Amino acid sequence: MTEERTPRYGEQRDSDVRPSDSWIPASVIPDPEPQDGWVFRWVRTSILGQTDATHTSRMFREGWEPVKAEDHPELMLTSDVGSKYEGNIEVGGLLLCKAPEGKMQSRSEHFQKMADNQMQSVDNNYLRENDPRMPLLEPERSTRTTFGRS
Repeated sequence: MTEERTPRYGEQRDSDVRPSDSWIPASVIPDPEPQDGWVFRWVRTSILGQTDATHTSRMFREGWEPVKAEDHPELMLTSDVGSKYEGNIEVGGLLLCKAPEGKMQSRSEHFQKMADNQMQSVDNNYLRENDPRMPLLEPERSTRTTFGRS
């Protein structure tokens, strides 16, 4: 009278198997194929229909250079109408640019050093008010997350 059943863990659900022709929505700003030694970034060229030449030229001076559309055919984009950057990849006022990885690493280190100096300055300003009768606590730079009772 006992019926032999396949254990549930042996069954495979239809929802676990994705069809090969499944559709995925396209990204508004696609990612280019990675290239060794290069970092990619979308640089703002206009905002609210007004060109932002100041920002764009600053980014170019920092080392970002526009990416040619023929270098990345996988993006298959049409450039913005009336774009000043013909032959490049521009979407909605954003221009795809690239820069050498080493240069961007040193840029990140520069800004990290600036942030560290600012934090040290804040600490020095805070601890300057220290009085031996009522010492201030040392700044704490760590965070903790707990769940439940603790």
